[in-house]
Amino acid sequence: MIKKTPLTELDNRMKRFKTVMDNMNPEWKMAVIFSKINLYYFTGTMQEGIIIINHDDEPIFWVRRSYERALDESLFRVIKPMNSFHDAAESQNQLPDTIYLETEVIPLALYHRFHKYFPFKNFKPVDNVIAKVRAVKSEYELSLMREAGKIHQHVLEDLAQEMLQVGMSEASLVAELFQVMVEEGHDGVTRFGMFDTEIVLGQLGFGESSIYPTYFNGPGGNYGLSPAVPLLGSRDRKLRNGDLVFIDVGCGVEGYNTDKTMTYMFGHSLPQYAIDIHYECVAVQNEIAAMLKPGVIPSDIYRIIMENLDKDFLRNFMGFGNRRVNFLGHGIGLLIDELPVIAEGFNEPLKEGMVFAVEPKKGIRDIGMVGIENTFIVTSHGGECITGINNGLIPVF
Repeated sequence: MIKKTPLTELDNRMKRFKTVMDNMNPEWKMAVIFSKINLYYFTGTMQEGIIIINHDDEPIFWVRRSYERALDESLFRVIKPMNSFHDAAESQNQLPDTIYLETEVIPLALYHRFHKYFPFKNFKPVDNVIAKVRAVKSEYELSLMREAGKIHQHVLEDLAQEMLQVGMSEASLVAELFQVMVEEGHDGVTRFGMFDTEIVLGQLGFGESSIYPTYFNGPGGNYGLSPAVPLLGSRDRKLRNGDLVFIDVGCGVEGYNTDKTMTYMFGHSLPQYAIDIHYECVAVQNEIAAMLKPGVIPSDIYRIIMENLDKDFLRNFMGFGNRRVNFLGHGIGLLIDELPVIAEGFNEPLKEGMVFAVEPKKGIRDIGMVGIENTFIVTSHGGECITGINNGLIPVF
């Protein structure tokens, strides 16, 4: 049985898109959407095609492959087949001088193929408009994210510690964790918007592996499988008594993600100073969560937190060495990394229904990455955590 995105949901998304476009770009006449994530957001199906959105006309979803599947999965009002952009161009009566495009994701070659049949004079970015629309989740979207959060909580707070066995590799733990998460209802895909970023499940590391340098723009790290595949976990790094186990993974239901980090002490307890640092990170998470209310400015949250942390704690906070990230949390939804971000430069007020992954973490030499991450919904009472209540450093001994 196919679970279809309700037509009222699709209509509301398109209505909000046009409203935001009118406010931000009053002169707009046409926007065209290519990326599969945004196509799914607006149509409820993830096919190869484009949506042509004219200011005064019904939007049309032109599908190359698979038109049949699009009809089967989507309640979008107008879906038409195309063999190439030529078919879509023939139906366009008049082309405006400027078309709004997803400039962050369209490859240059695809742009040229499209421009061959749609010879507009100028283009402007539509990315920020779509990000604003997607940032505020509907009750339908929040229900899916809550479901993902329940799976996340159950697997990382109740089941993962039972998987830990002395001598197992990081790669073995990832494989077992992935299987269990899928069996519990995870989509099996962790999607990022960062350019050319590959992620299978997330980041997992034993001890010092969790602070190993990585291209991934996050505070944690790991050795990975090889230089060609710096992902998953090492086949060679085996779990030892006394290790910190760091698991930072996404979980998705019907495309909607939550993000969570859980840590474990394997074999015996960590040194007390490491435990104390971990719980300082937990306190930072709770302080940020309390500020996740409508009207609060993300950059103010970042500034307030960072200015109130002492210099010793700031050393290796949100990373390790010179590999620190300049944020405390990020928007999340159909992608793990969405806007807005709890960081400098994000000055628009929060709105009810926005969702953030909050992840204060700190690297400790010879120990690894301590800290926590949970997913929170912005409400009038502060952030509503949907991924669990355990503070981490779960003892496994």
